[in-house]
Amino acid sequence: MTDSDDSPDLAPAARALKALLHGVTDDQLASPTPCERWTVGDLLDHLLGLTVAFRVAAEKGPDAAPAGPGDPSVANLDPQWRSRLPVQLDELVAAWRAPAAWTGETAAGGVVLPAEIMGIVALNELVVHGWDLASTTGQPYDVDDQTVETVHRLVSQQASSDGTPGLFGPSITPPAGASLLDRVLGLTGRDPGWKS
Repeated sequence: MTDSDDSPDLAPAARALKALLHGVTDDQLASPTPCERWTVGDLLDHLLGLTVAFRVAAEKGPDAAPAGPGDPSVANLDPQWRSRLPVQLDELVAAWRAPAAWTGETAAGGVVLPAEIMGIVALNELVVHGWDLASTTGQPYDVDDQTVETVHRLVSQQASSDGTPGLFGPSITPPAGASLLDRVLGLTGRDPGWKS
């Protein structure tokens, strides 16, 4: 939680994601990920875009992608991603720490939502794509329980067996006794046992 109120803090999820970046090698950029048709490079390109889009949403700026997100591509990946992404993650965290970020409505990717929901959608993006990156690059992924609980509340309301267009694939039921993170992954259409 943030110091100023009881809104979720994006910092733990951002830290968990940043911890993975040094472990991504150039030869992994073309590797497949749990995101259908996306390579690691595509995923990193998507993260570069979403960190800006959700920061602008927190600041109540104009939606940079009113028609929705474009297709990420490793061909579009900024060669400076290793230095840019950590900075953009820090900026995203700082923007959502402002109490005003959580009030009113805001837009990202052509979707208008109450800001208190948009902030959790941003958190979900960090958590789920952090797991995507970790599982693809063979790294451990450590995200705190409170963050996972917050994301679980969101995805358990939004996910469905048919999928949620633009957000999640068809949900997958993990085995009995699965961790809360594995249940979140299943609700977003990911197989928690996925290996590249």
